Amino acid sequence: MTAHAPAVDVHHGEHHGPPPAHQSSRVSAPVLGMFLFIASEVMLFGSFFTAYFFVRVVNPDAPGWPPEGFHVPVFVAGVNTAILVTSSFTMHWALQSIKRGNRAGLQAGLVLTLAMGLTFLLTQMLEYARVGFAPRDTAFGSVFYGLTGLHGAHVFVGLTLLTVATVRAFRGHFSPEHHHGVEIPGIYWHFVDVMWIVVYATIYLL
Repeated sequence: MTAHAPAVDVHHGEHHGPPPAHQSSRVSAPVLGMFLFIASEVMLFGSFFTAYFFVRVVNPDAPGWPPEGFHVPVFVAGVNTAILVTSSFTMHWALQSIKRGNRAGLQAGLVLTLAMGLTFLLTQMLEYARVGFAPRDTAFGSVFYGLTGLHGAHVFVGLTLLTVATVRAFRGHFSPEHHHGVEIPGIYWHFVDVMWIVVYATIYLL
């Protein structure tokens, strides 16, 4: 008795496995994933802001905020804020350029964004070296370094994403039809910029 293997009918282009997941026609899955990730990051920053306002409200011994003897460089941080906000516009320019097929605009926008982001981060590091107090110096020191340091870590991540996007841009990887590698880091970078405006207003101005 001879066993015969069942015939296998192979059709090119036939879909095997589970059906494709439903996808919104307005928001692609990678972009939606970034928005959800940013939502979790907003909650993370929210916990730090909650701690900041709690410490400030329940600390009756401090006549001012920052306490006497603590001086934060408001002007330098303001210039740094202008640099970071400007980088959002160059990031937007880069994305709009590749959507129109303008590779030169894409490359220039990414390089400018990367340069301004790096300037912001280096300026913040210099600020830490000259500010004159440490995280262990009262609750204000802990909150100041906690919030600005958390944001600085996000800037570093954003710069890493922008570096990858810039290298790919100069290698010709993007097109008007395929530019998620620019759009997704851009969304993250805009989030970093907006979050810094909130941090600056809270820590340096209020």
